[in-house]
Amino acid sequence: MPGLQLQTDAFVLLKRPPTDRFQGCTVFSTEHGPLHVLQRLPKKSAASQVTLDLFDEAALLLESSNQGQTWFVKEIRLLHRPTGIGRGYETLRLASAFASVIARNRVSEDSRAQVGALLRQVFAAFATTDRPDVVYFKALYCFARDEGYPVRQQWLPMLPAELRPEAEAMLRAPVASLAQAGGGETTSDILIRRLEEYLRGHTEVLLD
Repeated sequence: MPGLQLQTDAFVLLKRPPTDRFQGCTVFSTEHGPLHVLQRLPKKSAASQVTLDLFDEAALLLESSNQGQTWFVKEIRLLHRPTGIGRGYETLRLASAFASVIARNRVSEDSRAQVGALLRQVFAAFATTDRPDVVYFKALYCFARDEGYPVRQQWLPMLPAELRPEAEAMLRAPVASLAQAGGGETTSDILIRRLEEYLRGHTEVLLD
């Protein structure tokens, strides 16, 4: 009996330790949501074959023999690889943290295209920014907002008066226009912590 086939564009959110033959990944398809895929690792003689990496956006032809629980990569065409994310530890850490949030949370069918657009925008920002903290804060806020949680109506008013204008400025301003604060816990660190606390206590967004 032939297996199921699926053709879709997807973002690589998680990579698992490879086996001798396969690399396992969780990808987010803008049409089908999270998918568990396995890619056969290339032999040394086929080193030119594209191997999926974290944060890649790729067009995939997939096949499954177990009703879609696991998909095997049959063909791959790389659409975009934001290589700049790997240039600094903090950028890589926060980009991976946001990718993990998307992988952990069930996204409704109506929201998948919007989440795909957010991933494209966020990964591109991480690849070029010197402020990964602000990118992560804005990305997490936008994801919660787009999933229907009242972060503007409820979370922002809950902030102390001295933090609220800075939070609103970060959410409005282009990341490139924001200067890096020196030493100690920055405003962005405090806002990230408070937003994560709110999401854990008042929403169903899974962070851990």
